[in-house]
Amino acid sequence: MSPSVPLRPRYVPADLSDEALVERAQVELLHSTVAYEELMRRYQRTVFNVCARYLGNERDADDVCQEVMLKVLHGLKQFEGKAKFKTWLYSITYNECITQYRKDKRKKRLFEALSLDPQEEAITGSEPLASEHASLDRILVYVNPVDREILVLRFVAELEFQEIAQIMHLGLSATKMRYKRALEKLRIHLDSPF
Repeated sequence: MSPSVPLRPRYVPADLSDEALVERAQVELLHSTVAYEELMRRYQRTVFNVCARYLGNERDADDVCQEVMLKVLHGLKQFEGKAKFKTWLYSITYNECITQYRKDKRKKRLFEALSLDPQEEAITGSEPLASEHASLDRILVYVNPVDREILVLRFVAELEFQEIAQIMHLGLSATKMRYKRALEKLRIHLDSPF
């Protein structure tokens, strides 16, 4: 009779905390992606919503989400847990959105330089956002991109001000001030309470 091989302990990924899943994923990643997949399942919708709000269209948001998931997969081994997983994830998301936004801005400048209509290209290449998202997107056009990201991280990702400050490399008081001013600017433009 051959010696019995000890079975790996089974676990239910949905029952574990983010921290426990990160630890499991760091150990498993060469052999299994179960813990990683659970982490992505938990945050996929919110990451997508953050990207969609920031970038303004679902096609780019989907592309950025895929890039974020790859960066998390490749970076998880080096994640040291100095911040919460959620904060680290949204930091990656924010940086990828910034990169995409800059690409789009350069593309728009190119279209303008070539006397082409960038709106026409954007319409043909993107799907309309769902109606519940459209009103938020219309509201966010009244603030600059940095303030927009603070509002998106606060309302969509539901992060605390400290986490937002950490992600955006701003001081806590600067983050709160920008948040407050962005809300005031929206109140003026929309003449409705927040």
